[in-house]
Parts: sequence; C-alpha cells; structure tokens
Amino acid sequence: MAYLSTDRVEHHFHDVVIIGSGGAGMRCALQLADAGHRVAIITKVLPTRSHTVAAQGGINASLGNVDSDHWHWHMYDTVKGSDYLGDQDAIEYMCRAAPLLVRELEHQGVPFSRLENGRIYQRPFGGQSREFGAGGQAARTCAAADRTGHAILHSMYQQNLRAGTHFYQEFFALDLITDDGGCQGVMAWDIARGEYHLFQAKAVILATGGAGRVFRVTTNAHICTGDGGALALAAGLPLEDMEFFQFHPTGIAHVGPLITEGVRGEGGYLINAEGERFMERYAPTARDLASRDVVSRAIAQEIREGRGCGPDRDYVLLKLDHLGEELILSRLPNIHELALRFADVDCTKEPIPVQPTAHYTMGGIPTNRFGEVVYPGYDGKETVFPGLYAIGEAACVSVHGANRLGGNSLLEIIVFGRACGNQVMKRLKQHRYHPPLAKDCWQQGVARVEHWLDRGRSGQEGIAGVRLQMQSIMQEHFSVYRTHEVMAEGVRKLESLAASLPEASIGDGNRLFNTELIEAMELENLMSLARVTAAGALARTESRGAHARDDFPERDDQDWLKHTLAGIRDGRVQLDYKPVRMQPMTVDAFPPKKRVY
Repeated sequence: MAYLSTDRVEHHFHDVVIIGSGGAGMRCALQLADAGHRVAIITKVLPTRSHTVAAQGGINASLGNVDSDHWHWHMYDTVKGSDYLGDQDAIEYMCRAAPLLVRELEHQGVPFSRLENGRIYQRPFGGQSREFGAGGQAARTCAAADRTGHAILHSMYQQNLRAGTHFYQEFFALDLITDDGGCQGVMAWDIARGEYHLFQAKAVILATGGAGRVFRVTTNAHICTGDGGALALAAGLPLEDMEFFQFHPTGIAHVGPLITEGVRGEGGYLINAEGERFMERYAPTARDLASRDVVSRAIAQEIREGRGCGPDRDYVLLKLDHLGEELILSRLPNIHELALRFADVDCTKEPIPVQPTAHYTMGGIPTNRFGEVVYPGYDGKETVFPGLYAIGEAACVSVHGANRLGGNSLLEIIVFGRACGNQVMKRLKQHRYHPPLAKDCWQQGVARVEHWLDRGRSGQEGIAGVRLQMQSIMQEHFSVYRTHEVMAEGVRKLESLAASLPEASIGDGNRLFNTELIEAMELENLMSLARVTAAGALARTESRGAHARDDFPERDDQDWLKHTLAGIRDGRVQLDYKPVRMQPMTVDAFPPKKRVY
C-alpha cells in the first residue's frame, strides 16, 4: 500500500471535534463555542444539507399555549409510546427541559408559527394525551409551519457562525483514534482534495444521524448511512436496540418522502379502498393520532386484507382536502409541494397515496443522559468510554425505547446536545492538553481508503449492486411485520453478502471528489448496521413497539424488558443485554401496563 507517509497526513488540534452538522451536533457546538472552546464540526455535506432540515411536523414541549399541559403528562406519553423500553430517568430529564429549551430556540431566532395572541403555535401529534391515560389529544408540538427542522437547523448554523465554530465541510470520518486513555481524535478524508486529515481532540462527539438507507424505501436522505454507529462498532463498542426501526405510517407510496404527522394533527385522516376511516378499528380513542407503530401496523393490516388502494392494492390514502386550501398552504406548504412533486397529487383537491416507510433509528450508540458513550464493564456495571460522546439519532440514550413519538426527535437533539455540551465542559477542565498519539494511529483510516482506490476498475461486482441487494434483504425480511423463518433467511443472506463486500469494486480510482469512493465506505457502514439490526431482531422473541412479530404477537415483559447490545467481534455479531432504567430522577415510575390508544 503506497500512500502511508506521515507527511501526507495533515494534523489538526481542537478542544472538541463533532462529527455531524445536524441539529444535535450544532446545538452542542454552540454550547461549547460560546464558552470559549475551540470547536470543530466535521461534516460530509454542507451543514444546511444535514438531515435535520427534513424534519417537518414540530418539536414537543409542554408549553400549554393551546391546552393545559404539564411535563409529567409528556413524560407519561413518552414512556407509554416507548412500549416501556425507554429509560425513565432520561425521559424525565428530556421532558422537564423541553419548555426552557424551546423558548431558548425562539430567542435564538427560530421563526415558530404563532397563535393570534402571539404565543408559539402548537398542534396535536400522535400519542399525546391531556392527562395520564385520559382520552383526547394535547396540543404539544411546537411548529414552524411544516418546516420546523429546517428552521431550527438554519438558526443553529447562524448562531455557530457567530460563535466561531470551525466547519470542515465535505470531510468523511474514517476511523476513531483510541488508546488506553479513551478516544483521542478521528481520521478523516477531504472529499474535494483527496487528502488525509488527523483531528486530535480532548473530546469527540458522534452526531451523525440515522441509518434509514439500510432499507430500500425510506424517508431518509442518501446521506443517512449510520456513519457514527459504524465508527463505534469498528472501535469495539456495541450498539443498543438496533432492532427497533420505526416505519413512519405516511411515506409517499413507492418513493418514500415523508408526509408529516402534522397533517393528521391538523385534521387529516386515513381511508382505505372502501373509503372507510379504518383507524377507528385499531385505536378507537386516538384513531389517526395513535402512536406511529400502531398506525403503521394498521395500514399494513389493511393492505394485507385486500383493502389497499391502487392497481396493486399496496397503499392507503391520506385525506386532507377537506381542511381547505388556505389552511393547507399556510400550515402545510411543504406537504403540498411534496405531494405535487412526488405523487403528482394536488392535496388541496385529492388525497395522497401513502404507505409505511422506513424512517427512524430508535437504537444507536449507548449513552447515559449526559451524552457519554457507555459499554458493559467487567463488573456488570456500565463503564464510560473516556473522551467519546454521542447525541441525536446516532445515539441511544433511550428516550424512545421501542417506538418514538412524533415531535420528540427534534426535542432530543436540542436537549441532549445541550446536556452533552455541559458534560464536555467538565472534561475540558480536567484535560487541558493533548496527549501524544501512537505513531501509527492513522494507518487504519488510511488503509480503509486505499483498499477501495486499489480496487478501482478491478472488474469485480460494483458497489451499487451490493447496496441494492442489502437494502432489498432488509426491506423484504425486516419490515413492519417479522417472523423467525423470514428473518433467519434474511440473516443468512445478509451475512453472505457482507462477506463478499471486500471483493466488490468501484469504477473510479481517482482521489479528487470521488463520490463512488464515499459511497463504498458508506456501504461498509450500512452493512455493519444492517447486520446488528438483523441479529437483534431475530433474537427478540416478542412484539414490542416497532418490532412486531407474527409468531410472537404479545409483549413479554418477563423475558424481554431489557435492552439489546449488539457488537461485531472477530467478524461475527455478538449479542448481550442490559436492564431498562425504570426509575425516574424525582417522580414515581410508570410501571409497564397494556398499551392501548
């Protein structure tokens, strides 16, 4: 391998390096940069292209601007929505912090929609109740029309420019630099110039988002390839609860772009081929605003039983034309545009064809509520991995458990972005200097790039074909409904495909702006995450939240009220488990009970 000279690796020193420029990474960066620390954000895209920009419906907080509301009700709904797999101390922390941080976003420039009295507009979302277990919907989701993520991301970017955060745009993270002292930095590839960079830092934060591209049809952008989770796996760490992958009930049929839950919050509803509002059968109280896993399974069941729409009877319809053109264009303008562009439907006049679509990674890199990456220690207790943090969809602080409520994802990135920033500042007080690194610490990252460049034009199967096979396996074997037989076959196919990946090739051997090279390394990341997702799903013999099995249709709290930990060691997926943290910080716990809407 020719390109291993140290004079070809540029060395950077920062107090903190954050990988990922979405809402979580930028909220954390802002906290640290405003405190005077030297902060770098490494991002493979331009910051305002990060996937937070695609979040539509809103951010949850018990402001009580529309109805009386309280953070304790928000907590109850989140615990219930998680199917009791969420860690209740982290959930309490998030729900209590929500009102403060949403008002802070407003002061930082996020242009929330307004009520007539000037307060922040809030709409109902799925799984929200006015009080514990009571009927009726709370209006808890603070919205900037249907472009809330876009508004938050742009405001965070502007604030980081003001604060002096350093952005390394179009850089791809290759490998974490670790030693006995913990995580010391990261190796990265400058996509445009084709050069290696070593970033040394006193704290490294993984904020790389989700991994929806493991599935063939997804609401996720092409950049959502689970890069942070793959870096953690390569460093010998496990991922948590990866079998719980949320299928959003209303992706545009056959193509995947998201139709926000806010449509149903504004009064839209689902109908089948017979024109029936079928959600009344599955969730008599909440109906179309039941939690996402419930609505997705209901749609899948309607399609299974032959009541789907279209020539192949493989979707249902989302009706909102009755809301009126004025409301749609003022509160749901992006949905109107998406329906026209991807479904050729004017939603002010006709319904939108929708079907469940892979949407959100509930699992991720295990962390505590301070954003510190944790792993099982030899004494059975969790051990903090020094210097390494994870936040946002890449992490699993487990506020979502087995199923995320709409509006809690934007909240999570803001709450735990701030919490992580506070914790990192404590570390920086104790670690004032960069330690010396091993002389060969950069070689593994370099070898990863050189492997693919050496295989340019090798004549073997291209990566596009391998990627499509992987996505098809995940789509066909690990979708909304699962069985042992189908998943076992999927695991076999996936393991065989993973073994063949090193022999695949790329057609472009150039170094400068080689997008096929980046796609090859993203495929490596996706393959790792697909393997741990599949193994965890096959092992969990129950139905809970987004993990629904036809052969084990009931939730099993006696054997499965626990988190899955899946790592890759010696080339094989290995599973372990840890208990759910059922005790909140200051209030009584919510014990598991039957989950109905």
